[in-house]
Amino acid sequence: MQYPAASVPTDIFNPAHYADVHLPLEQAATLPPWTYVDEAFYRAEVEHIFMKVWNFLGRVDSIPEPGDYFTVNYVGVPLIIARGRDREVRAFSNTCRHRGAKVALEEKGKCRAFICPYHGWVYNLDGTLRGANGMEKALDFEKGDYGLTPVRLETWGGFIFVNFDPDAESLMDYLGDMPEQFASYDCENLVTTRTVEFILPCNWKLFIENAMEEYHLPFVHKSTLNLKDFVHDIIPTKGNWDAIREKHEGTRALLEEDTGKGFPHIATLEGPPAEGTHYAVLYPSTMLGMTTDCLWWLEEHPRGPHEMKLIVGSCFPKETVARPDFDEKATYYYKRWDQSIIEDNDVSGLQHEGIASPFATAGRLSHHEPLVHHIAKWVVDRVVGNRPGG
Repeated sequence: MQYPAASVPTDIFNPAHYADVHLPLEQAATLPPWTYVDEAFYRAEVEHIFMKVWNFLGRVDSIPEPGDYFTVNYVGVPLIIARGRDREVRAFSNTCRHRGAKVALEEKGKCRAFICPYHGWVYNLDGTLRGANGMEKALDFEKGDYGLTPVRLETWGGFIFVNFDPDAESLMDYLGDMPEQFASYDCENLVTTRTVEFILPCNWKLFIENAMEEYHLPFVHKSTLNLKDFVHDIIPTKGNWDAIREKHEGTRALLEEDTGKGFPHIATLEGPPAEGTHYAVLYPSTMLGMTTDCLWWLEEHPRGPHEMKLIVGSCFPKETVARPDFDEKATYYYKRWDQSIIEDNDVSGLQHEGIASPFATAGRLSHHEPLVHHIAKWVVDRVVGNRPGG
C-alpha cells in the first residue's frame, strides 16, 4: 500500500521531539507518528536495535535432528539456523564466501551439506568449507579461511536467539531475571505443536504495543475473550523485558465457551506462575503468553516500516502432548488463538493506516497502557539516545 508523505521533521533524531515520551505515564505522550512510518527512523531501528540485541527466532525443537535447518531473512540479513552432526545448533550468514549467493534456498529442510547453487562450493553443517572446485590455481587459498560466516546464537529454555553484534552482552545477561522468575514453567520440557505465519501491513511496534496492553480488550475482543475477572499488575523485572501478571483460576488459553475442556496444569508450576498468566514482552519484538497449562509466543520479523511477519507458536509440556486425547483437546486452544490473533492483526492494520496520515499526531496514554509507555521509552533510548548528539 502507498502512503502519503507523513509530517516528518527534518531533524527526526533530535531528542527534543521525544521529551514527552519520557514523562510519567499520567503526562506522557505516545511515540510520534513518524516513528512508525519513516524509512530513516526504521533504518536507525535496524542499526541501533535489531543489529545490537538478542533476537528471538523460535525453538530448537523445530530442527530436532542433525542436518535439520531453517532459513530466515531477519531485518534484511539472510540466515541459516542448522543442527550439526554434533547436535549443536548454530547460525550462519546465508551467503556463499565465494561471490555471495545464498547457499540454502528452502525455508526449512534437511541436508548433509549446503551447496551453493551458483558455483558449487560445499559447506559442512558446522559451516566449514568442504569443497571449492575450481579454486586449485588460486594462490594462498585455504579452505579453512572461507567457511560460512557464523552469527552468535544462544538458547534459553529451548528458545533460539541470535545476535549480530560480536561484542554484545551474553543472552543470560540480556534476559536478566526472566529465567529465574519463569523457571517453574520448565520451558526445556515444552514441545512446539504448531506455528502459524502472517504477513501484516503494519509497523512492528504497533503490534507489540497491542500485545502488551489490555485497554483494547473490551472493544477488539469483546466477543471472544473472557474479561470478567481480568485483574493484573505490572511485575518488577531486571533485564530487557517487562510483564503483566494476571491472577485467575484455570487457563487463559481457552475461550470461555470451552472452559473445562483443557489440559491439566503444568506440573512444575509454583509461586506466581501457578496463580494465573504472565504476558511478557521480551524486547524488542517478542511476546510470551505463559499460562497455567501451556505457552504461546508472538514472534515479529520487521520487514520495513510498513510491514512485518508474525509467527505465532504454541507449546505444551511433553506429558500433555503424549496424551491420547491431545489432538482433540488442542483444537480448543488453537480456536482461541486463531480468533484472537486475527482480531489483533486486523486492528493493527487499521491503526497503521490511520497513523500513516500526514495529519496524525502524537496522542496521550491511558493508565491502562503502562507497558506501551515502557516500550516507547525503550525504543527512544536506543534509537535517539544512543546516537551521536542524542
